Amino acid sequence: MPYKIQLEKFEGPLDLLLYLIKKDDIDICDIPIATITDQYMGYITTMQLLNLEVVGDFLVMAATLMQIKSKMLLPADPLTGPEEAEDPRSELVRRLQEYQQFKQIAENLKEKEAFRQTLFTRLVDQEALDEIKEDSKEVFIEASLFDLINALNTALIKVPEKQTYQVHEDQFTIEGQTHAILHSLVGSPKIFMAELFSKASCKIEIICTFVAILELIRLKEILAFQRRAFDDIEIVRNFSHEAAPSGDLPNHQG
Repeated sequence: MPYKIQLEKFEGPLDLLLYLIKKDDIDICDIPIATITDQYMGYITTMQLLNLEVVGDFLVMAATLMQIKSKMLLPADPLTGPEEAEDPRSELVRRLQEYQQFKQIAENLKEKEAFRQTLFTRLVDQEALDEIKEDSKEVFIEASLFDLINALNTALIKVPEKQTYQVHEDQFTIEGQTHAILHSLVGSPKIFMAELFSKASCKIEIICTFVAILELIRLKEILAFQRRAFDDIEIVRNFSHEAAPSGDLPNHQG
């Protein structure tokens, strides 16, 4: 039975496009559609592989990108002058710019809300972050879904293809990887996501580990952070959340 997970913080197709644009430092008004489309489809393939319940809207955007790409490959209409020809990307650029503005407004409101919360005394346990901060002025960025998928894709690419095979049954489960991650955090205040992937023996184990991380984030058992945008992802226990007993962890088969 396929494992499906829906994260609390939903990020849509426009978020993914903005992520790719920022990741490659692309001018939003001059998007290389062929490159972005190929990268976008790579993320779609990974989401389908993981059975994430977010693929529907992403496929609609994929169709839009393919349509724009097709229009840009067509020769220019000889009856239309260069000044009159509309860039096939113009509507997408407008949507992205508007969405980016709304995201910035939402972020500004979030910062104001966080400031207001500092005006009242609240009992919040910051142990998870305090243990990994070497500098009190250092800023941590919460890793997005696309940061996590990017780390997964990088790990899968690094796994060498086996030239010889032994017939045996791999026993990897979401539950098993979930407990393994929590056990690793008992002896260390933090672990790197890339380190978890590097210990995996095959792609199936990497995928099980990745879905276990998503599940622990959803349950608010762990936090995933980056020191800088697109940096290595660090995982710590979320001590501000009351941890569930080990027997209450979900039992999903990988």
